[in-house]
Amino acid sequence: MLVETFDWDRIRIFRAVAELGSMSAAAEQMGGSVPTISRRISELEHAFRTELILRSTRGVDLTSAGHALLRHANLIADIVSAAHDDVAGSDKPDEGSIHIVTGDGLGPYWIAPRLADFHRLYPRITVRLTISDDVPDLLNNEADISVQCERPTRSDLIARRIGVLHYLCFASEAYLDRHGRPTALTDFGRHRCLIHGGYVRQAEKWAAEADPLRQLVAFALVTNSAAVMLADCVAGGGIAVLPSYIGETHPALVPLDLPRLAPIEFWLTYSERMRRLERGQVVLDWLKQAFAPSSAPWFRQRFVHPRSVTSGA
Repeated sequence: MLVETFDWDRIRIFRAVAELGSMSAAAEQMGGSVPTISRRISELEHAFRTELILRSTRGVDLTSAGHALLRHANLIADIVSAAHDDVAGSDKPDEGSIHIVTGDGLGPYWIAPRLADFHRLYPRITVRLTISDDVPDLLNNEADISVQCERPTRSDLIARRIGVLHYLCFASEAYLDRHGRPTALTDFGRHRCLIHGGYVRQAEKWAAEADPLRQLVAFALVTNSAAVMLADCVAGGGIAVLPSYIGETHPALVPLDLPRLAPIEFWLTYSERMRRLERGQVVLDWLKQAFAPSSAPWFRQRFVHPRSVTSGA
C-alpha cells in the first residue's frame, strides 16, 4: 500500500474492530453498519493481499498479519495525536493536560507533595494523577507517563530508570515502648507486622536477608492502601515494611536497625509523542528532578539509611 494511495479510514476501522473484538461493536461505536465495516475490512485485506481477521460467530480474531498491522496502526494514531498536539498547541507550550499513572506509595507520598510547586511554575498545565499498581498501556492512551516498578519491554516506549526503592522496617515509639525493639528479622514472630499487598507480589525481588521475614511472619495487616498501613503504624499498630523515603515524609516513625528487605528499581516510561510534546517534556523534566539523587538520596542505587540523613552524616 503506497503512501499516495494510503487510506487511513480503512486502518481506523480495522483498529476499532481489532480493539473491540467485534464488527457489530465497531459499527455501533463508529456510527456505521456491519456490512459497511465488513466491506472496508475486506478492501483492506485485498490491498495488503493477506488475511487480517478471522471471522466467527463469537467475534473476530487477528491473524499474525493482523497483529502486525495493529501495532503499526497504533503508532500511526499516536503520530496523528502528536501532530495535533504540537500544531494546535504550538503557541501554548505550557498549557494542557498530562496524565500520570504511578503506584500507591510514590504517587501520594512523593509526587503529590511536589505538585504545589509545579503548579506555581506552570499554572495552566493540568496534571491528572492516577494511583494504580497496574501498568497502563501508554500507546493506547491509557496514560501519558507512568512511574512504575515494572520495566517496560516494548521497544516503541522510552524507559528510564530513575531510582531504586529500598524497603526497611519502621515503627512508632509507642509501639516499641510497649513491645520492645527486634534485633533481628527472626524476632518478628512475636511482633505485629504490617505490609502492603503490592510488596507481596514483588517478593521475588526481595533481598536474601528478607527470607526469615517471608517464611516466619504471619502479617497482622495486609492491605492495598499505603494510607491504611501508615495510619496503623503511626498509631502503634505494628512494625511496617516501608520504603526508606518514609523517613523524610513521616519523621515520627522510627527506622529500625535491621537489614533492608529489598532494592526494587522503578522506571519513568513514556512514548515518543510525549517526549516531543512541549508540555510533556516540562512534566518529564520535573519528574526527573523530583527523583534526582542530589536532592533525593532515598532513591540512589546505594542504600542510604534515614538515620544518616536526619543526623546530617
